[in-house]
Amino acid sequence: MAASAIKSIAIYPLAIPLRQSVDHAAQQRRVADPVVVAVELYSGTIGYGETLARPYVTGETPASVVDSITNQFVEALMHLAPTAFPLALESIDALPCQDADGDSIAAARAAVELALLDVYTRHFGRPMSDVAGWMGFHEFAAPGSLPAVRCSSVLASNDPARLKRTIRRSRWFGLRDFKLKVGNDADDERVRFVWSRVRRAVNAGRATLRIDANAAWTLDRAIERLTEWSDVALIGVEQPLPRDSDDQLPRLRAETGARIIHDESLCTHHDAERLIELGVADAFNIRISKCGGFLPSLRLARLARKHGVSIVLGCMVGETSILSAAARRFLELVPHVRLTEGNYGTWLIERDLIARPLRFGFGGRVQPLPGPGWGIDVDRRRLESLALERPRRIEF
Repeated sequence: MAASAIKSIAIYPLAIPLRQSVDHAAQQRRVADPVVVAVELYSGTIGYGETLARPYVTGETPASVVDSITNQFVEALMHLAPTAFPLALESIDALPCQDADGDSIAAARAAVELALLDVYTRHFGRPMSDVAGWMGFHEFAAPGSLPAVRCSSVLASNDPARLKRTIRRSRWFGLRDFKLKVGNDADDERVRFVWSRVRRAVNAGRATLRIDANAAWTLDRAIERLTEWSDVALIGVEQPLPRDSDDQLPRLRAETGARIIHDESLCTHHDAERLIELGVADAFNIRISKCGGFLPSLRLARLARKHGVSIVLGCMVGETSILSAAARRFLELVPHVRLTEGNYGTWLIERDLIARPLRFGFGGRVQPLPGPGWGIDVDRRRLESLALERPRRIEF
């Protein structure tokens, strides 16, 4: 058997307690539920991928991700034995984002794709920057956005005392970009409170504030809220309306002047083109796991740059260091990322999969990672200890 052939795939649904609950209009979350995929080659090289499924984003769940990987991807990988790195990338790029019924399997694809990129960059000894080169994205190269961009503080609580503590800690730690989750009856009080705490820094150009409604508003409610907060210097409102109301966004923007950051409405390249055509594409929140993986995320970033759309690199609540590492690789390659989230590591989850979990440093800064692949070494014992159930293992 060729050394580059896949020997086995293992799928690990995880359950990781959060250090504090994360509340927003679409979900209250106390436990993170990533799905991790391990791909082992006959050479002994192992690569890891991760995803977090959200029914209100791609329609997937952790259980459906496990089933999709087993039923949709295993057969395609059974005979994969690339003799060169470009051939590996061709096969990885061809992985589907939809099943036979046309339903999204983007989150499942992301886990498989990330594991394959990790294992084959390691096997062939190639840096992740060679992926962008193979795609023809020669403007995507180190140092990308890494020296300039800073991780944001996400304020996701309905408790004013907890909001106060989070803002205070964030400012002590030098964070300068704040995102407030909105979408309930207490929004006005919370927006006013947060604004009172960051107004001076925002007005001095030392901080920014944006809000995220997670598709909780109707058009009339969004207009009402954003008009009420016209004196609050928001740099954007994320996903104010449900995805199926995107055609109402031009009116929202015309009546309020709000800059719109697209999240749940932005999962595929087709979504991005549709939003650009509507004339409401102010910013794209690109999240690697919802967008189908690293390669589709790079394509969305390039399309955004072509059309003057700001890039936000987002994250899912409860990512482990695998997705945090993939996010750093994205930032290492893609220039002019305006805002980024994630790399919270054990600031948020109680345990991680590597000995030294990835977390942002003072000021929200993140450092580049060494070596091929994602640049981290997953501890299999940690992985197995966090598994919700026995891993599903497929031997080839």
